[in-house]
Amino acid sequence: MTSAITAATANADLAALIRTIPDFPKPGIQFRDITTLLLDAKGFQASIERLAAAAPDGIDLIAGIEARGFIFSSALAAHMGKGLVLIRKDGKLPGATIGVDYTLEYGTDRVVMHEDACVPGQRVLLVDDLIATGGTALAAVRLLRQAGAEVIGAHFVIDLPDLGGADRLRAEGVAVTTLVAFEGD
Repeated sequence: MTSAITAATANADLAALIRTIPDFPKPGIQFRDITTLLLDAKGFQASIERLAAAAPDGIDLIAGIEARGFIFSSALAAHMGKGLVLIRKDGKLPGATIGVDYTLEYGTDRVVMHEDACVPGQRVLLVDDLIATGGTALAAVRLLRQAGAEVIGAHFVIDLPDLGGADRLRAEGVAVTTLVAFEGD
């Protein structure tokens, strides 16, 4: 399920549950709203089961990216019986953290995790709701690798392939799985 064509065909039922809100958060953007998928218990359950079915063997931990990624990563971790690593924006976690800065269109941001969230050699699956340009996901991969983890894949419910994020992750050696894809931004 790594290609947009395969994902769109295999998961048309899930794509139909995702609402598009035009011009949010600014004119020209087609916001892909997963709240309608989450409201449908069978659709939400199916998305977790399909993400789990596509997961590689040997996962030690699931890592979720703030904020909507926490929904899918938590459910997937519970479904698979794995621990959960929280990757958050700076200043949101108590205790000692490690972090990675990354570039945005107009500035920079930082993602962090607890310095003891994973140990070197652990095999981690990264999960988020959507992959667009890939900046945050790529920063999360670098953060996990900085801690010595092996990122064995990244799973997303939605891919916006025209924005190139999944390809950026693949270029960094990360296998990407998505359930649905929407053309455009």
